[in-house]
Amino acid sequence: MDRIFLDTNILVYADDQDSPENQAAAIKLIEECFTSRKGVISTQVLQEYFVAATRKLGVSPEIARRKVELLAGLEVVPINVENILAAIDLQRLHGHSFWDALILQSALGAGCTICFSEDLQHGRSLGRLKIINPFHE
Repeated sequence: MDRIFLDTNILVYADDQDSPENQAAAIKLIEECFTSRKGVISTQVLQEYFVAATRKLGVSPEIARRKVELLAGLEVVPINVENILAAIDLQRLHGHSFWDALILQSALGAGCTICFSEDLQHGRSLGRLKIINPFHE
């Protein structure tokens, strides 16, 4: 059973009316994660979503807060010191930015085999975790 990690950009695209194709794909992916109960996010993703939705997309803080509550219905990986130290090691070993390494560590730590992200390298694998850009043509 594939466990699926959603990066922040997937959640942001679900609100992005300026990119209707990506918006539709993101909404479908999020719905599938809820329906299958295979979706995983982290506290980092929830925080980044709130900031991006309110600052970049102009979503009201009240609506963005409610969406954070709804998205927390997925499995949420809390960021702790162990995650941070492991992300630092990933950064040092693989050259990822720290924030990307923290996303990858959260996905790996949760036993995910797929990480949907627009920002990470499509098709790359890190152990059992495969990075897929759902908007890649």
